[in-house]
Amino acid sequence: MVLTDIEFHEANTLEEASEWMGQYAPNARLMAGGTDVLVDLKTGRYSTSHVVSLNRIFALRGLTTTNGSLRIGALTTPNQLRASTVIWERFPAILDAVRDMAVPQIRNMATVGGNVAGAVPSGDMPPILIVLNASVILWSRSREREVPLEGFFVGPRQTVRRDDEILTEIRVPYPPPRFGAAYSRFALREANGCAVATVAASLRLDEKGIIRDARVCVGAVAPIPKLAQKAGAVLIGKPAGNAAFRQAAEEAQEISQPISDIRSSADYRRELIGVLTRRALDAARQRALGERP
Repeated sequence: MVLTDIEFHEANTLEEASEWMGQYAPNARLMAGGTDVLVDLKTGRYSTSHVVSLNRIFALRGLTTTNGSLRIGALTTPNQLRASTVIWERFPAILDAVRDMAVPQIRNMATVGGNVAGAVPSGDMPPILIVLNASVILWSRSREREVPLEGFFVGPRQTVRRDDEILTEIRVPYPPPRFGAAYSRFALREANGCAVATVAASLRLDEKGIIRDARVCVGAVAPIPKLAQKAGAVLIGKPAGNAAFRQAAEEAQEISQPISDIRSSADYRRELIGVLTRRALDAARQRALGERP
């Protein structure tokens, strides 16, 4: 496909964007930073007749705090997250995900909303946001709704977002005391390579170091980022240590549905999930104890 076959619409407001998406659906695509959409169009991964750009809607940029949660505007870039004092002080696990995401030039253009809404199985942001209990705000001319991120994905590059809806922000609740989270990733190259396997984990400990809440999410080894419910369940009520982490790693491996491709075999991906789960849980434990992993 040549991009001259596409009609480009640059929205100044959410109302304009929603109207165009509703008018031209299903032959329309939303574009934020364009780092995924334009590549997919040029390579023929999918075709469309209309592209609706959100870049002029400045209300979708930046970070704010309100009602005990962090609001990440959909057009916020990974490098803007890295530059945020709030992220460094309260959400260091998000830094784990953006630090190894692509190359600096891409991190200046890509958007958090695009990384989430694109629903690419190897996306870096969804797993860590899921274990942080994040939700997404979907806006349309008729209503606004909030969807827990763990229920947002339905398949590879497929979500519950309707054609006329726009993902405007991600909301992340502020963590409670003695809470820690971490993200662990393996790729064939340090920077620009897609993830072969990823694991995000979070823990909340009591005063004695016993796990009171836990979440583990695996990525790049299933059609969608998967919350490993049993991995979290086996941790509850146990001391935060290697024995419990090994059990959780086994459960995380069980829920994985890896495939074999040019980057890795399915068996290797499954082994990686075990290693990455233990690594992410140990880093989460250290952060919950106020230590630096």
